[in-house]
Amino acid sequence: RRPRREALPAHLKRVEHRHEPEDTTCPTPECGAPMTRIGEDVSERLDIVPAQFRVLVTRRPKYACRRCEDGVVQALAPARLIEGGMPTEATIAQVLVSKYADHLPLYRQAQIYARQGIELDRSTLADWVGHAAWHLRPLQERLLARLKERPRLYADETTAPVLDPGRGCTKTGQLWAYAADDRPWGGCDPPGVVYVYAPDRKSERPITHL
Repeated sequence: RRPRREALPAHLKRVEHRHEPEDTTCPTPECGAPMTRIGEDVSERLDIVPAQFRVLVTRRPKYACRRCEDGVVQALAPARLIEGGMPTEATIAQVLVSKYADHLPLYRQAQIYARQGIELDRSTLADWVGHAAWHLRPLQERLLARLKERPRLYADETTAPVLDPGRGCTKTGQLWAYAADDRPWGGCDPPGVVYVYAPDRKSERPITHL
């Protein structure tokens, strides 16, 4: 049985291509009058534009007074998420989404960038992830604090391999998930979930978190 094809989402950008007949005069030899449009057939296809890499160039002109030659004026450099680093906020967000939402390891991301001639070491990408985690830490703490105000909170944990440099292998860590979602019971509060890492699944871990 052929699956039903859903309509393409309305928020996607539409690029229209109009195909007109070569001749819009009546093909009947005895007539030859101009034909009138009575309708059209419309079809849609899904198209993908590959990711485009670009370089944002920041220019800061310097100005000096030729008359007194005292002082130079220049605009301050815009702030960066990583001081002295080359990625924009959008680039770091793409790395995070690819790693944590799409489960794309950093070494594979490095290979993708290399195909575009952008050489990024895996350690560099890991450093970007670390900076992003530091900036997002207050948001994670605030979300957990708000979730703990709910009358009902659901908890679960799952294992995750963690590098153990001292032994040269991996060890088993735990990711605790604390979630609240009362929509199935008619609640109006927005759903939320926050993840907290722990080295094991001892009872004192959730006690400390909560």
